[in-house]
Amino acid sequence: MKINLNNKIVLITGASGELGRVIAKTCAACGADIGIHYHRNEESAAKLMRDIHELGRKAAVFQADITSVDCINAMKDKVCAALGAPQIIINNAVIQYAPWKSVIEQNLSDYESQFNSCVMHNVYMAKAFVPEMIKNKYGRVISINTECSMQMLAGQSAYVAAKRGMDGMLRVLAREVGQYNITVNQVAPGWTLSEKHGDVLPEGADTYASTVPMRRLGTDQDIANAVAFLASDLASFITGAYVPVCGGNVMPCI
Repeated sequence: MKINLNNKIVLITGASGELGRVIAKTCAACGADIGIHYHRNEESAAKLMRDIHELGRKAAVFQADITSVDCINAMKDKVCAALGAPQIIINNAVIQYAPWKSVIEQNLSDYESQFNSCVMHNVYMAKAFVPEMIKNKYGRVISINTECSMQMLAGQSAYVAAKRGMDGMLRVLAREVGQYNITVNQVAPGWTLSEKHGDVLPEGADTYASTVPMRRLGTDQDIANAVAFLASDLASFITGAYVPVCGGNVMPCI
């Protein structure tokens, strides 16, 4: 069996970022045409578009603020005009913030930004793109969560609160749209290496890896492989799932 995304249109938010680029190239290698969303990094998005063209697939670039419903709706119109209505949306973008602090010390604005980029981002994307999936009785919604949602470590409150809220919203959506042959799933990476790291491990990586059952960090390709599988018809009877891709560092239990 092969992962086959031929004749599918995939829209990826945050596609210009480290993980987003690998997800986009992986889906393109499986036969999909790619909608490349970016917020600020137009140069990276344009390069990714050229890379996907070299793979023989269609691609187009779209700018939007994923925390704005108006921007998401405007992007929908542009995506549909340039590529057609996506059968697959991959909600990968998130607002990054630092440093992580205790609940008492964390800025209130961090909670708001995380809620908007995790929960409302997914709500806006669903409202924009799922109605067409319902009409066609086919679709895939895949969102990037995190192992932190299960760990709930000190200092992670704003991030974890938003990701857990996103989890609840997406599981409800899975129940609501399953009857239309639409699946809704989450991929939850652990600490993941990308091309920016090269051969130099970041500080603390060895300590982290020593606690992972598989004794290594993940790679962005590990994450992209799971996303491509869930996007494909091989995963047509999987929905409402939170899938850790973290070498066993967290394990959902029954």
